[in-house]
Parts: sequence; C-alpha cells; structure tokens
Amino acid sequence: MTADIEPLKRTLSLARQEIAKVIIGQEQVIDSALIAIFTNHHALIEGVPGVAKTLLVRTLAHVLGCDFGRIQFTPDLMPADITGTHVFNLQKNSFALVKGPIFTTFLLADEINRAPAKTQSALLQAMQERVVTIDRHTHPLPGNFTVFATQNPIEHQGTYPLPEAQVDRFMLKISMSHPQRDEEIQLAGRMLGDSAPEAVLKSGAVQAVIGPETLAEMRQQLAGIRVQAELIAYLVDIVRRTRRHQGVLVGAGPRATQALLLSSRAAAALAGRDFVTPDDIKALAVPVLGHRIILRSEYEIEGLAVEEVIEQILQEVTVPR
Repeated sequence: MTADIEPLKRTLSLARQEIAKVIIGQEQVIDSALIAIFTNHHALIEGVPGVAKTLLVRTLAHVLGCDFGRIQFTPDLMPADITGTHVFNLQKNSFALVKGPIFTTFLLADEINRAPAKTQSALLQAMQERVVTIDRHTHPLPGNFTVFATQNPIEHQGTYPLPEAQVDRFMLKISMSHPQRDEEIQLAGRMLGDSAPEAVLKSGAVQAVIGPETLAEMRQQLAGIRVQAELIAYLVDIVRRTRRHQGVLVGAGPRATQALLLSSRAAAALAGRDFVTPDDIKALAVPVLGHRIILRSEYEIEGLAVEEVIEQILQEVTVPR
C-alpha cells in the first residue's frame, strides 16, 4: 500500500463510523453510494418503501459536509418546479431568478419514475452537463453535484419508466432490501429509547468528517489507484460479452465500461488498497451493468433475469492471473 492511500483510508473509516450511528447494517449499500459519490457520478436506488432510502442519502450528505435537497416526483411535477424560474419583482421592476431545489450538492429524486418524461428530461441535462438552463440562460451546479434517484420495484401503476438514455446516466443501481433479523431487532430497540435513527441524525451526535474541498481532493487521489492492463481487458471483455449473449436484446455500451473501471478503482480505495483486483470488478458487475441490459422478451417470459446473465458471463470470461 502506498503512503498516498493511508489518509484516504483513515477518512473513509471515520465516515463509515459516523454513518453507522444512523444506518444499521446495509454496509454494501453504503459502500455503493460512496462509490458513486467519490467517482462524481449518480446512483439509482431501488427498494420498497420503509428501507431508509431517504435517511441514507440525508446521512451521507451530513457526514460528507454537503448540502442536501429532496424532490418528490409526482405526475403533475413540472420542469420549472425542479430547475426554478424567473419571477417579476415589482419593487425592482425586473425579473429575479428563483432557483429550484436542484441547486444543491446531494439531490434525492424521490420516486423519479412518477413524473412524466418532460420533467425527467430536465433532470437529465443537469446530471449529464451539471448545468441548468432557465429561460435560455445556463447556471452551473455545485462541483460535487450528485443525484440519488429512488424508485419502487414493486409498484408500477401510474409510473413512467425511465428511458434508456436516462438510465444509462446512473453509474450504479443500488438495491436496498429489508434489514437482517438482528439488525431489525437492534433498530426496534433504538425506537424504544431516544436513539431512533432520525433522532440521532438531528441531535448533532453525527459529525461531518469530510467537506466539499476534501471530497474533491479524495476524488483526485483515486487517480492513483492502479489498474493492470490485464484487468482493463478483463472488464472490457465482460461488458462486450453482454452484447453477444443470446438472451440480451441490448447490451451495455461503452459508458458502462467507463463506469465499471471508475467504480472498481473507488472500491479498491474503500478496501484500503491502491490497486484493483478481479474481485472488485466482479462485485460491481451487477450494480453497474444490470440496469443497462435489456433482455429479449421471450427470455424474460421464460424467467431469465439480468443477474443470471451477468453471472453466466462472469463464469465464462477468463479471470487474469
């Protein structure tokens, strides 16, 4: 391990300790969210109601010393409700910009698939270009701007499925499930006292250990994480194999290759290493590739799942030694 990775390792350890004061368990989910943040990309969080999706993002924002904003997506939500608009000021006899909730560092787009495509596209530009256009004027977003969009995998009535172009903008799809039995017992015990997760976060007991400037520096340190040429070829072969699988209609594109490479470097840093291993790539294959693959309808009817396709590919592609 090089000396450069040690400060990063210590800072990440402190951040995890503070997050654990609020979020019980869900270590893999937390790491996936941190990967999205440290690579300066966005994440799609999928889970049924009540698994602490909102609390997770709010806690991350607090611990990382960043602003937090939330937009509840609904069928009647308009683009201006997200971006903002110019309002006429009678006293000054001029128009003034009233910025929308998108002007924040960490944005939670709650139930993003409940808003129509026109509204979703307003968020797409911000995710891609990190600027917002209002009345033909562009306004930059914070440098650490990160979108965490949520959707319910069970309920589809009254929803607008995300188009492929927008889904591809999310580096990862994070699946949040119910807590394990011992974790749920611990959570129930907290609720009896004054240490409920929401109360702990509001009490000031959770410290901010990283600020916006430190976060930017940590991102630069990721460039020092080594990836052997053989591993680059390995992950490229995995992505390309998704396009040739008989059950796949549309495979993962070149953006998926970039996402898998960047996220594997972040995963190595989270593990306290300055080099990527094949296991880093394997662990991220489903979160990075799963939402980018479209199966053929006849295979879906037969019960084939995207996760099965990726597992088959991981078994077929030779691991570098």
